[in-house]
Amino acid sequence: MSIILTDSATRKLSDLLSEENNPNLKLRIFVSGGGCSGFQYGFTFDEQQEDSDSVVEKGGVKVLVDSVSLRYLNGAEVDFVEDLGGAQFVIRNPNAASSCGCGNSFEPKAGGGCANA
Repeated sequence: MSIILTDSATRKLSDLLSEENNPNLKLRIFVSGGGCSGFQYGFTFDEQQEDSDSVVEKGGVKVLVDSVSLRYLNGAEVDFVEDLGGAQFVIRNPNAASSCGCGNSFEPKAGGGCANA
């Protein structure tokens, strides 16, 4: 299992990557320490694919996840949501015990605690 891209996320990523006019770009999703719940999600465009990266491809869009981040993101769904609060990528993560109000950080089910404690 890896991560799941919704149709909405795939369309938005396709639009964003097209705007960059670089066919070698892929979206990299990663997890790093920090945030109000212990870990935070990160997104960046990347041309380099490492041998240890997991790759999810849908609709011509490639998403990379490094092996360490995949432990925290395995089975997560990446969606793009537009509502009254704005437009953003949202990660629905079955590995998160809790998340912050903004949805950009989380505490893993395996423990970890808050980075600000």
